[in-house]
Amino acid sequence: MDTQGRGGVDGLDDIDPADQWVFNPETGGYELNLSGVPTSRAAVPAVRPRPRPASGTASSTKTLPPRPRRSSDDAGATGRGAGTRTRDRRPPGAGGPPRGRGTERRAAAERRRAKKERRRKILIWVSACLAMLMLIGAGVAWYVYKRLNDNLTKVEVPFDNPVTRDAPVNILFIGTDERLGAGNDGYGDADSTGHADTTVLLHVSQDRTHATALSIPRDLVVDIPDCETVQSDGSVRTIPGAQRVRFNESYGVDGRDPGCTWKTVEQLVGVEINHFMMADFNAVKDLSTAVGGVEVCLAKDIDDKKSHLTLPAGRHVVEGEQALAFVRTRSSVGFGSDLSRIELQQQFLASMARSLTSGDTLTNPTKVWALAEAVTNSLTVDAAIGDIQSLVALAQDLADVPVKDISFVTVPVIDNPDEEVAATVVLNEDKALPLFRMLQEDLSLTEAEEAGKAAEDSREAVDAREKAEPVPAAQVRVDVYNGGTRVGAAQDTLVWMQNTHGMVLATNAGNATAQQTTTTLEYGPDQAGQAATLAELMGLPDSALKESSADAGDSPMTLVLGDDFRGAGTPIEVEAKKPADLDSVTADDEDVCAS
Repeated sequence: MDTQGRGGVDGLDDIDPADQWVFNPETGGYELNLSGVPTSRAAVPAVRPRPRPASGTASSTKTLPPRPRRSSDDAGATGRGAGTRTRDRRPPGAGGPPRGRGTERRAAAERRRAKKERRRKILIWVSACLAMLMLIGAGVAWYVYKRLNDNLTKVEVPFDNPVTRDAPVNILFIGTDERLGAGNDGYGDADSTGHADTTVLLHVSQDRTHATALSIPRDLVVDIPDCETVQSDGSVRTIPGAQRVRFNESYGVDGRDPGCTWKTVEQLVGVEINHFMMADFNAVKDLSTAVGGVEVCLAKDIDDKKSHLTLPAGRHVVEGEQALAFVRTRSSVGFGSDLSRIELQQQFLASMARSLTSGDTLTNPTKVWALAEAVTNSLTVDAAIGDIQSLVALAQDLADVPVKDISFVTVPVIDNPDEEVAATVVLNEDKALPLFRMLQEDLSLTEAEEAGKAAEDSREAVDAREKAEPVPAAQVRVDVYNGGTRVGAAQDTLVWMQNTHGMVLATNAGNATAQQTTTTLEYGPDQAGQAATLAELMGLPDSALKESSADAGDSPMTLVLGDDFRGAGTPIEVEAKKPADLDSVTADDEDVCAS
């Protein structure tokens, strides 16, 4: 039956109580309808008629409680009023008769599931955002890395001498006078491809506690050794050396590349170089601008028509074109020579070092980015440090050196005595050689009294030589090898040994299998007397003596001449000490003023 009562007037007196709860589709819940009139026909639940028990079985059947009728929509699927039995699926909170504990538990579980679902969606959203940020960050990092990497210019050199933590570091900085770039027409030689105009050897101690920046005058007379250059197709071309020429010709002449300057400095100073960095005029302009200017000091007014620098006496902050003019000026300071200009450059470099290590630069992202751009755009480096990771690692390795322990000094020189009008300079050996020995023995100019490590390492050899009785020179049996870059060193030494000291058992063994910066003498314990004689005649340092563990018998000793060999008859040993009147400044000295 539909909404018909089971008796009484209009069926109102005998309405099934279950039929008074009707589903309202507008509210989505069940409502109590006491009037017996359905709110809408579609909302009136249908009642499935129960089958009557067969006669004779009425006493065995149970009277079941009435079930709510299905809506007209449900009934339509199987015929009006003929729907299957269903459980009460009323949503939580809907009107209706009181629910049991099972219903409440189901509702609570449903709320927990909804809460977990919301939490899961939030986590998914947050994870997606983080992933997006990581992708963006990785993209930015890759862009920065690639951009800075692509900025660098790299040159292959036939040397493999990487930096290690247990050894000193020697970095060669080369500044060329190449005129490429806007505003550079007023400097350098218009017809030149660039020379080694400004050269600084930076020596950093093994323990990274001190450093020495050694400036090499461009007009210093030197011997340039033969050097190998790597061509664009990977082949190697040997460039012939040159005798008694200006140092600046070690780069840019006859196809010489930075590797040739590298070898020239190794021969001159007697240390092994690890890497080089080269820049032109533009580097000075860009770097000085990137750090926000470099403070300099003048003891007098400068009005240099060649460099176009006009500044009154006092302190100034220079950058860009003005910074380049400052490091290029010379006619208005000192004696108007290249040596006077070196003093200006050292003041500029010391001030820049202070700027680079200041918190104002390192904590300013804009300055750091501008500096990174300027450095990578300006530098040409050897391929071994031709990427950002290698440059950063090198910088971090050297960053421990205190600014106060970075010394700037120039190779001691005198005017060339062979020239009536001085145009070039030559080594002042009395001052230069002890200075070079300090670098070879890794001594600090700020702590000149520090004992040399090499003397300790060769203590046993010294004791052996002191105990040994020297033998006559005619009994000295030695093979002489040339392990340096000086051409003819072994033959010159042999002639000196035989003609001057009667060492008839000495022989010229040719070139050594590998080049070395210092001279060494290898001998057996039974040759200690011969070693003592030769060491005294040649002025070998204690560190040069290398005694083996086994006797040599009739085999000759082995003498390998290194880059510290300066000529036959010239003592190789030089005391490592700072010359008394050597001019030097430290990077933390802010009171230096150019005059």
